[in-house]
Amino acid sequence: MQETLIRLWLALSLPRTRDERGDVPGWVLVTVMTAGLVTVIWGVARDQLGSMLSAALAKVQ
Repeated sequence: MQETLIRLWLALSLPRTRDERGDVPGWVLVTVMTAGLVTVIWGVARDQLGSMLSAALAKVQ
């Protein structure tokens, strides 16, 4: 019984090695989707975004 408890304690307390490579296809998908969203939003609201930027810059000066 004591040996089993020691093995269990060691198994739970030892640091586990992790795979640090990451999820490359997931990051590629997130990057492509973000670029797509920015393109769509910019295409739809180009004039409004330009006027908002101009108004903000005019207030700063």
